[in-house]
Amino acid sequence: MAFIVKKTINKKDYYYLNENKRVDGKVKTKTIAYLGKTKKKAEEKAKGIISNMTEHKKPEIRKEDLKEFPQQIREKILPMNSEEKYNKILEIASRKSLFYPAAEIYPASPAGFWDFGPIGQSIRRKIIDFWRHELVQKENILEVHGSQILPASVFEGSGHLKSFSDPIVQCMKCKKFERADKLISEVLKKEIPESLPTEKLDKLIQNNNIKCAKCGGKLGKVSKFNMMVETMVGREGEFKTFLRPEACQSIFLNFLRMCKTMRLKIPQGIAQIGGAFRNEISPRQSITRSIEFSQMEAEIFFDSEKINDITNFSDVAKYKIRLLRLGKETIEEFSAEDLVKKKIVPGKLIAYYMARTQQVWNEMGISYDKLRFREVDKDERAFYSLATFDFEVETCLGWLEIIANNYRTDYDLKGHMEHSRTNLECLTDDGKKIIPHIWEISAGVDRTMFAILDNCLKEGKEGLYFSLNPKIASFNCAILPLVNNGEILDLSKDIEKELKNSWFDVFFDPSGSIGRRYARNDEIGTPFCITIDGESVKNKDVTIRDRDTTRQIRVKISELKKILRQLINGEIEFEKAGK
Repeated sequence: MAFIVKKTINKKDYYYLNENKRVDGKVKTKTIAYLGKTKKKAEEKAKGIISNMTEHKKPEIRKEDLKEFPQQIREKILPMNSEEKYNKILEIASRKSLFYPAAEIYPASPAGFWDFGPIGQSIRRKIIDFWRHELVQKENILEVHGSQILPASVFEGSGHLKSFSDPIVQCMKCKKFERADKLISEVLKKEIPESLPTEKLDKLIQNNNIKCAKCGGKLGKVSKFNMMVETMVGREGEFKTFLRPEACQSIFLNFLRMCKTMRLKIPQGIAQIGGAFRNEISPRQSITRSIEFSQMEAEIFFDSEKINDITNFSDVAKYKIRLLRLGKETIEEFSAEDLVKKKIVPGKLIAYYMARTQQVWNEMGISYDKLRFREVDKDERAFYSLATFDFEVETCLGWLEIIANNYRTDYDLKGHMEHSRTNLECLTDDGKKIIPHIWEISAGVDRTMFAILDNCLKEGKEGLYFSLNPKIASFNCAILPLVNNGEILDLSKDIEKELKNSWFDVFFDPSGSIGRRYARNDEIGTPFCITIDGESVKNKDVTIRDRDTTRQIRVKISELKKILRQLINGEIEFEKAGK
C-alpha cells in the first residue's frame, strides 16, 4: 500500500511517497519517491506513480528530484559525494556545537564570522597543543604573543597597505562582488593566480564569456581591493590602526627584543598563536575562508649564507616528502636530501622544516596520501616571497591550503628597519652583523580543524563518526554507568573525579541506552568509553570500549589511568591492554 507523507524540516514541508510491504511476516515502510513541496503537487504526482505501480512499473526517482530532497532523506538513497560530505560535516558541527555562524540569532549578520562551541573549541585547543609540543617545543622555538591591533605605520613598513589586495569584480545587474580570480578559476577549472594583472583578468572574463554566478548578469571591470580591516583608536579616533592580516608581523616587531633578552642565536625560530583578520570579499566554505581566523605561526630566522648548516638534518634526510611541482599533474615523492641535491628548494633548512611540517600534520591524524606540498609559481606567491611551497590537504572541498610556507628573505626586517629607523641587525657566532633571512610556516588553526574532521569522518555500525586522534579528540574518554543510581553511580563519579584530577578530559554520560551513549560519543570522536556495571563494584574493574573497532577489554580500576594514558599515546595495542 502506497501513501503520502509530509515531513517538516527546518520549518519547510516536504512530501514523499511511502509504501508498506509485508516481508517475513513484518510490515516494513520504504520511501519510493519525492513528491514536491506542496500538497497539491504531491497528490498529482502520486496519482501517476501509483498508476504506474498498478501496471507493475517501477517508479523512477530522477536526479532533479533528488536535489529537492532535504539532506536527512537524500542520504538514505545516495552514497555521500563531496558536496554531501561537506554538508554532513556542517550538520554534525552545528548539531554538536563544534562550530556555527556567529550572532546567529540576528538573521541579518554578515557572513564570514564563526563561533566555536565546547567540543569544537576543545578540538582547536588540542590542535594548538599538539603543534606546540611537536614543533615548537621539539625544535626549541621561542613563543610570543603579540597585539592583534597595530598602528598603520607597521603596515606601511610591511608593505601591506600598498600590496595586500585581492582582485574583485562586480555584477552590473545584481551588484554582487566576487573574487575575480576565484570566479574565473571555478569556471575554467584551473588555478588562476590572484596576482595576475587586472587587464589579463578582464580579458579572461571577456574571452570565456564569464557571467555572474548568482544571476547570470554581465560583469564589470576588475579592480583591486585592499583586504586590511581598519580600526580607530583614541577618544576621537585620532590614531589610525588596523587589525593584523597575519600574525607574523608581531614576531618581526619582537625580533630585536628577543635578541637582547633571550640571547637569541640564529638559526632560531619564534612562534605565535593568535587571531588574524582579512576583509574577504565573498566569505564561503564555512571556517576555511572567514573574516576572523586563527594562525599558528613559526618564523625561522637564519643566516642565508649558512642555509645548509642544520644540526638535525640527518633525522629527516631519508624522509619522503610529497610534492606537486610546477607544471606537473601528479604528486612525486622526494627525500629531504633529494630536494636539496636537485635544487628544488634553496637549502637544507627549508627541506628540514618541510619534512617536520609534513610529519606533524600526519601524526595529527591526516593520512599521508592526503598530504602534499605544492610548488607555487612566481606570479601566484605572495609579494615578499622568493620561494613558496603551500602545504595542502585533500578534502571534500578539493586540495585545501593549510599552511603557507614562504621564503621571506630579509624583506620584512629591512622594511621595518627603514620605516621605524631602528637597527634590526643581529650578531652571528663569528661576530658578523647581518639582517637574517626568514623561512615562514604559517598554519591555519581553523582550516586544520576542518581538514582533520573531513579526513576522520567514518561510517560505523551506529552511523557516521569522527575517528579523531585520541590526542586531538575533545574528550579522552566517556564514563558510562550502566545504572544511574546506587553503588554503580557512586563508583562512576569516583572514577570521573580521579581521572579529572589526573588531567584527563572526561565526559560523564549517565543516561540513555548504552548503545545510544556509545553512538553519541563515537560521533564527536571520543576514542574510549568506560562502562561501569555491577561486576565493577564487586571486582573493582571496568570495561573499556574502543571507538574504531568497537572491541572491549576489562581492566582493573587501579590500572585505569596508566592504561588510558598508554592508549592515548599509542604506546600499547588495545587488545593487549586488558582482558
